[in-house]
Amino acid sequence: MEIKTPYYLVEERLLRRNLSLIRDVAEKSGAEVILAFKAFALWRTFPIFREYISHTTASSPYEARLAMEEFGSPAHTYSPAYTEEDMPTILRCSSHVTFNSLSQLRRFRPMVEDYNREHPEKPVSCGLRVNPEYSEIETELYNPCAPGSRFGVLAGDINSSLFTPFPTDGRLPIAFHSSLPIEGFHCHNHCESSAEALQRSLQHLEEKFGQWLPRLKWLNLGGGHLMTRQDYNVPLLIQLIQDLRRRYPNLRIILEPGSAFAWQTGPLVSSVVDIVENHGIRTAILDVSFTCHMPDCLEMPYQPVVRGAQIVEDSESHLSPLTSTGWVATAVSRGTSWARGTSTTTCRWGRRSSSRI
Repeated sequence: MEIKTPYYLVEERLLRRNLSLIRDVAEKSGAEVILAFKAFALWRTFPIFREYISHTTASSPYEARLAMEEFGSPAHTYSPAYTEEDMPTILRCSSHVTFNSLSQLRRFRPMVEDYNREHPEKPVSCGLRVNPEYSEIETELYNPCAPGSRFGVLAGDINSSLFTPFPTDGRLPIAFHSSLPIEGFHCHNHCESSAEALQRSLQHLEEKFGQWLPRLKWLNLGGGHLMTRQDYNVPLLIQLIQDLRRRYPNLRIILEPGSAFAWQTGPLVSSVVDIVENHGIRTAILDVSFTCHMPDCLEMPYQPVVRGAQIVEDSESHLSPLTSTGWVATAVSRGTSWARGTSTTTCRWGRRSSSRI
């Protein structure tokens, strides 16, 4: 069957490979691993996902609806800011709602309390995003803990009076004072990071927020845990979570990776629609673009991998600029073919080319 390009092709065998590994991590570590829609939301694959995981994470009313109406379970929702218009949908379609600031928490506290009183059978658990002021993300644009970041509450801004005092009978309290119904922390400071980076991040998180962790029900460690990458230290990840749960037996640990689910599960398939030549340089115009199909490549130092290509070092080579209409490939006059990413890549010409998702 001929399918018109461009299109993303998901290979079920590769997707199930990733899902199996993720489920194994969840079972061995005791953490819940949920899918982040902002990285992967191809809803036709949801029946497969439901065989391995139970929940997803959303960042907008429509993603929350996607979780409830298509995935079949309420979302863990976080957004830098909510509005009165969006909050009814967010509450209806979420099991967990995380606030980015104390002002947002105070603003929407009455709506959450009213909703939970009206729906005692499925109350929403509220959390607060915290900023550990530590991240190993090198690209500043993607660093949520950079100085002046809009993401999360600093430890110094959390007043101890928000918490109930420890009871005298030795039981661990698991919630904030009832006037601020917070039951969990959310910390996101990774991007395609390693287990070793998580190990160092946990040290900073506990150093700054450890005094409050025994008073919570859950801790969401965000996304960026690229556990399906070939060189990822999966045993260390499992050990870190097991140790964390031993230190804080009151906490349910949540991970919400996105890329880890879809990592190398298929190509973006495109067609060469024209080849132009200027001063001996041939440029292939494709029917895809970075803006529409690979937007992260404009912000991060990502290079799409072209299937069947190889890296070539050639001092004579040079690349034409990226056009506004699509992804370009250039060729030097002696016939060597090039694919344009962020570095020089050789590929064979054909009607179609593909880059990894």
